[in-house]
Amino acid sequence: MPELPEVEALVHHLREHAVGRTVHRVDVASLQVLKTFDPPWTALHGQEVVGAHRHGKHLDLEIADGLHLVVHLARAGWLRWADTMSAPPPKQGRGPLALRVHLGPPGQGPGFDLTEAGTKKGLAAWIVRDPKSIASVARLGPDALEITRTQLEDLLAGRTERLKTALTDQGLIAGIGNAYSDEIMHMARLSPYATSGKLNSEQLDHLHEAMLSTLTDAVARSVGQDAARLKGEKRSGLRVHARTGLPCPVCGDTVREVSFADKAFQYCPTCQTGGKPLADRRLSRLLK
Repeated sequence: MPELPEVEALVHHLREHAVGRTVHRVDVASLQVLKTFDPPWTALHGQEVVGAHRHGKHLDLEIADGLHLVVHLARAGWLRWADTMSAPPPKQGRGPLALRVHLGPPGQGPGFDLTEAGTKKGLAAWIVRDPKSIASVARLGPDALEITRTQLEDLLAGRTERLKTALTDQGLIAGIGNAYSDEIMHMARLSPYATSGKLNSEQLDHLHEAMLSTLTDAVARSVGQDAARLKGEKRSGLRVHARTGLPCPVCGDTVREVSFADKAFQYCPTCQTGGKPLADRRLSRLLK
């Protein structure tokens, strides 16, 4: 799933390559991707792109006349930029293409496709006048890159869920997903099953430092990369996430995994759980 660093890099790319261009045509290949109908997508035609922004993991392309094309890439969505877009409108309902935006005369100018792999579709696009009219934007907590140490302590105070759950709750902290939460907890040497509201002062220090360091470094590696290379750049910077069975780069212990029905997370027992493997089931306790 694209998270804060990748979305920030895509926004940066759009600021450099899309802002100042005119939307000549929008092709909708999958009607289910559009979550709004008023204004219609045709309202974007002939309008200039005036800005690009990020709200958590949402991408916001600001269009003249007070319009916004807001996108959430979900788990398998992506933005694919091309210097020259194909002119013929795509056929609906075939392949991964969901939406195409022409930022020049079709067949002559640049633009981008919104695509989604797999059969489980979660990619969403809204055309709105106010991004905060979108429920998933309105509920966002403070951005992970902007949270102070004091704010983090206040946000977690009294909470009883696992730290893994808290870090990925977009209503609590915006921008962190499955991959970077694993990386943050590993750097902070904290268990994914730690109770989020029971961290001591030193642990909160480490968590805040790890959150800013991990995300800042990932943004620095990602911004300026060609959109097609961002996924590879993300994988190259990961220390534990998606590295099950490989040695921890810090201590050499084997990276382990906890699997659930539709996702998994990875951690290092030596660095994070006192050498004990976590139960690979939904119960939040250590194996005895």
